[in-house]
Amino acid sequence: MMTLPLLPIGTSVVTRHEVDGRPVGSVATIVRVPNDPQQAYHVRFLDGSEARLPRPALSLRRHEKNRLPDVERDFTPFIQYRCVAGSRAFGLDTDASDTDLRGFYLPPARDDWSLGGVPEQLEFGEEVYWEARKFVLLALKANPNILEVLHSPQVITAMPIALELLDIRAAFLSRLVYQTYAGYVAGQFKRIEADLRQHGQVRWKHAMHLLRLLMSGTQLLRTGEMLVNVGPHRDRLLAIKRGELTWEQVETWQLDLHREFEQAYADTPLPERPDYDAAEAWLLRARRAALEW
Repeated sequence: MMTLPLLPIGTSVVTRHEVDGRPVGSVATIVRVPNDPQQAYHVRFLDGSEARLPRPALSLRRHEKNRLPDVERDFTPFIQYRCVAGSRAFGLDTDASDTDLRGFYLPPARDDWSLGGVPEQLEFGEEVYWEARKFVLLALKANPNILEVLHSPQVITAMPIALELLDIRAAFLSRLVYQTYAGYVAGQFKRIEADLRQHGQVRWKHAMHLLRLLMSGTQLLRTGEMLVNVGPHRDRLLAIKRGELTWEQVETWQLDLHREFEQAYADTPLPERPDYDAAEAWLLRARRAALEW
């Protein structure tokens, strides 16, 4: 069970159940803090009386003022696009691999416009579905995960509105790929190197996927086409995952791939920026469709 942090003296709280005849939501101030988070707080009510209450019986007043009513809503019927992602899409799966599913959902307008709004993403174990606007914004920023979802070779569900998006997926490709891919790979390699220096350990699976990402980014910059399945490099990449290559060999391969990546950027046919107008036009059509749901 998660232990809630201790609240300092002077914190304004409200009660979550009746206390000595006082209704739920009564305002009090903490006047004494326990040494152990499992023990009770001493709180003083507005009339000067005091009580001892455990932490789960108290809510922060500032949070309670802003809390909206909880509404249970199942958005899974509004998933428009579902595809296989991760190792099975990359051609790097083994018998032990999970099946990762990704995509986006389009909520009804009444939910999107409501006080509570809608979640930016739905998560169910190995499944993640972004809300349509969030999905498009990430794609415009050349987020690698989103671009790979848009170009997955294994599509499971594609409703009409999703098919329209797939038809314009080239609109999301731009030279921003260089910044997002290069920045992420460089930062993550520094972390792996720091772990190696400090702990003598390498996250081999992570290193494998960083090299795969460089391959994908190079292909994208060079040709304007997304490389998701890296099957021809499967054996060597999986050898990294199993720790069968030395770190020096991995570094050498990474430097070679990075040089190819830099050259691909210098010669890329991709535009400077994505087609924002095409993306927005699609999103507006999608929102209009959601008016009827």
